[in-house]
Amino acid sequence: MERKSLNLLLILLLLILTNNYSYGDDGYRLWQRYDKVQDAEKLKNYQQSVSELVIEGNSPTLSVAQKELTVGLTGLLGKAVPVSQRLTQQSAVVAGTPANSALIASLNLAERLNSLGDEGYLILTANTNGKKSTVIAANTDIGVLYGSFHFLRLLQTQQSISNLSIASAPKIKHRVLNHWDNLDRTVERGYAGFSLWDWHKLPDYIDQRYIDYARANASIGINGTVLTNVNANALVLTKEYLVKVAALADAFRPYGLRVYLTARFSAPIELGGLKTADPLDPQVQAWWKDKTEEIYSYVPDFGGFLVKANSEGQPGPQNYGRNHADGANMLADAVAPRGGIVMWRAFVYDDKEPDDRAKQAYNEFKPLDGTFRKNVLVQVKNGAIDFQPREPFHPLFGAMPQTPIMMEFQITQEYLGQGTHLAYLSPLFKEVLTSDTYAKGKGSTVAKVIDGTLDNHTLTGIAGVSNIGNDRNWTGHQFGQANWYSFGRLAWDHTLSSEAIADEWLKMTFTNNNQFVAPVKNMMLGSHEALVNYMTPLGLHHIMGWSHHYGPGPWIKDKHRADWTSVYYHRADEEGIGFDRTATGSNAIAQYFPPVQKQFRVIKKCPEKYLLWFHHVKWNRKMDSGRILWDELCHRYSGGVDSVRQMQQTWNTVQGLIDQERFDQVQSFLKIQEKEAKWWRDACLLYFQTFSKRPIPQDLEKPAESLDYYMQLDPQFVPGI
Repeated sequence: MERKSLNLLLILLLLILTNNYSYGDDGYRLWQRYDKVQDAEKLKNYQQSVSELVIEGNSPTLSVAQKELTVGLTGLLGKAVPVSQRLTQQSAVVAGTPANSALIASLNLAERLNSLGDEGYLILTANTNGKKSTVIAANTDIGVLYGSFHFLRLLQTQQSISNLSIASAPKIKHRVLNHWDNLDRTVERGYAGFSLWDWHKLPDYIDQRYIDYARANASIGINGTVLTNVNANALVLTKEYLVKVAALADAFRPYGLRVYLTARFSAPIELGGLKTADPLDPQVQAWWKDKTEEIYSYVPDFGGFLVKANSEGQPGPQNYGRNHADGANMLADAVAPRGGIVMWRAFVYDDKEPDDRAKQAYNEFKPLDGTFRKNVLVQVKNGAIDFQPREPFHPLFGAMPQTPIMMEFQITQEYLGQGTHLAYLSPLFKEVLTSDTYAKGKGSTVAKVIDGTLDNHTLTGIAGVSNIGNDRNWTGHQFGQANWYSFGRLAWDHTLSSEAIADEWLKMTFTNNNQFVAPVKNMMLGSHEALVNYMTPLGLHHIMGWSHHYGPGPWIKDKHRADWTSVYYHRADEEGIGFDRTATGSNAIAQYFPPVQKQFRVIKKCPEKYLLWFHHVKWNRKMDSGRILWDELCHRYSGGVDSVRQMQQTWNTVQGLIDQERFDQVQSFLKIQEKEAKWWRDACLLYFQTFSKRPIPQDLEKPAESLDYYMQLDPQFVPGI
């Protein structure tokens, strides 16, 4: 009996230890891992530099800043850091605003702070009352919180804090996550479980996850969240759901995270009993104004509406012979008295329109430039088709100088391997942001369009379609967290490099050990290009599986709309492959400014990464490598697979440098990625070979199965549909 009891105790102890280990290393803490600094010399310096925490003033936001600093410093320094409202020791951390902190007011920082706006901050080494301190100063409490996270990031990445002089402010005003979450908790294009929002238990139960979600977003400067799918359900605008939305907004508010909702354009009919949703109808306008006032009665700082209209079956103003500006302006007028905004998506296309789908958004929105209300942002996807592995920048960037244009990136990997492929997306984001539109001459980058500096707009925005679900590690793939993180960091400061962001994220998420950081960072930086190569090299696009978008499907054709098929885009025939968007084809190239047209128009000058996007190219055309197009295509596909195998080898070398649980998961997912990369390579090459009539080069690995085998694969129950 005693032996049984002892065994039971040992089992219970093991369970406790296992649970604690799991909690610490399953990825839940994201990049907010405040584990003790392992470098003894740096730890000693940090401990000597932080003897106490001084926060004067009292507000919900300052309270969470104090809590974050207390928890973070205690964990990182391995000792409790006392909190005080007055300075008593040398080497304190002093945080606050000139309005709530006499210590900070005494430093006369007003001139430096004025240029940083409502969200910016200073982190300074300063003399306060004769004592050397680290000062986190801002104009507002939320600026103090952002600065606090920055200071913790310095310690997490083991940077020097002995002589600080940091000034930081966001380059873009509205930095927003778009959740494509449905009210039944399914997530469209979600690959990390179900929705975070447990509507059934709201408003009475506030899950700790909501708080940790807000913390994570605040730590990277994200200040807005759209709770519901752009394919909107009008029910979220009813009282039953508004009380639930209000509970989330209350939880998020101390973290500077403002709530937005998607507005279903037909809501006046579905909820209000009206016979029309015509935006110029006075009754419809009155309904929206009343509904908006009701929303503000529940959520006083409600941010406004995100709208998908007249696209993919969604209702909109064109149902009534009106245009997008008519619809957006009606909603803008409703939220304007309370300072709200409208984010009106430009992702529109019509299956009855015979023209190139890539041209349709430009054709519909360009003529409306200057007709939108001042509180309307037109939200434009990074490319003209639909979040493909690689697209040239959308021609609407720079084309509407009188209208604030908002970027929409997709963080969730709908077309990028979904939930199991490692694809670090910062290089994709940067490729678009640094692209030159030439709207006002050389240097008119996409980044300058969306941050307002090109056309002197003060209303600016950037959105990312969320990859977050209720999986324990938030994003399914551990490295999916890096894409959430990099989106936030670039939304705050688009001049940051992909290398710097990856370095930060790895050190904060895993370890500062350079034996881990250096090789894994290189692996991350090459991962997007690897994926493009084994999926859609040389400008190919939209050749994925039908409906679920999972796996290859270059043979997809004969559907109810041509632009939902693959053959519409790759146009492979016995002569060559690619979509001619020059003057001899759809002439979509004409939507760009002349210097961009000049770059893309001529095959010899067109960057090969966009070649088949703009040109139908002969199979035997010689490429930059000296190979003909067909052989180059084969080498790109095979090279993508080889890159994944190299990623596997790199990852295997870091075993033992991080916790086993996360190591094992990434290792398993890389095996899946290799298998699926080969699937993409073999299926695509076998299909395109039916047109090229050429052999796969002898030095390359040959497909494992027949084309018929791949064409008959029909994955079931793919998540995220």
